[in-house]
Amino acid sequence: MRKLSTLAILCAATAFLAGARLPPQGPMPEPRPDAGQATSPASPSSEKAEPPKPEEVPAPQPKPKPDVKDPQAPASSPPPVPQVAPSKSGSAEPMQGPPRPPGSPDSSQPPTEEGKPPGEQTLEEQHLTIEPESDAEHAECTAALQSLGVVFKDTPRIDDGNGCGIDKPIIVSEALPGIKLKPEATIRCPAALALARWMKDSVIPAASAALPEQGRITTVNQATSYMCRLRNGAGTGKISEHARGNAIDIASFHFEKGEDVAVRSRREDSTLTGAFQRTVSAAGCLYFTTVLDPESDAAHETHFHLDVIERKGGYRYCH
Repeated sequence: MRKLSTLAILCAATAFLAGARLPPQGPMPEPRPDAGQATSPASPSSEKAEPPKPEEVPAPQPKPKPDVKDPQAPASSPPPVPQVAPSKSGSAEPMQGPPRPPGSPDSSQPPTEEGKPPGEQTLEEQHLTIEPESDAEHAECTAALQSLGVVFKDTPRIDDGNGCGIDKPIIVSEALPGIKLKPEATIRCPAALALARWMKDSVIPAASAALPEQGRITTVNQATSYMCRLRNGAGTGKISEHARGNAIDIASFHFEKGEDVAVRSRREDSTLTGAFQRTVSAAGCLYFTTVLDPESDAAHETHFHLDVIERKGGYRYCH
């Protein structure tokens, strides 16, 4: 009996113990959410939030600071140079202009003169020189004049200063045989040669065709040959070709019979005299590089301006 009772107690105890073990197995799902909660705070998202903090570390900030200092350092080096420059310019403002172009550091007026554009410079401010002439070319030119029968003579070199003058001038008294040039013209040989050829090949034939009743031309009246001045007698601007012996102004033609044919505006002149003037004006460009007639401007209302200036590319200006 005792054994039976003992067995019964053991069975009851085992049953009780078995029943007591069930509850701890049941709550097993509870720790799982706990584990999930533990993982959530330790999630990489929170760790990722922390690294930006080291990114905010002022490591890059000190770098721009030296960058700002670096430009200041070079900026500090050049200032001494400009400090010296202004001191020189301030103490010698009038000397900056004159010494370089004119080569005369003592003069204080040239700087302002040299700063002017060419069109506003006087003859003195342009510092021009006389163009030299080749002996061989001059001899060849004078030989051509002699073959045409031009009456002329050599004269000493002309130097009136400021670039005015002729290296090898001649004085022409007859443009062609029997055709006087009044007054005598002091010019360079190339200008005299162009005048002689123009007269021989164009003016005389045109006069014979248009004005045969007036006979032959006996005199060419010139208004200006060599003269030291600027163009059109202006106070400033380019030097005139008259000042270099390259130009001559023709005012009229004198015939054996009848009146002189004066050069004047004849654009609307329908007579043969008008045709003669327009013809010789147009033909002038075959011999001269510049031809200005009364239709050009007010400065040439009473004469032809004829010159032999040399331009780039052989360019000619005829009006």
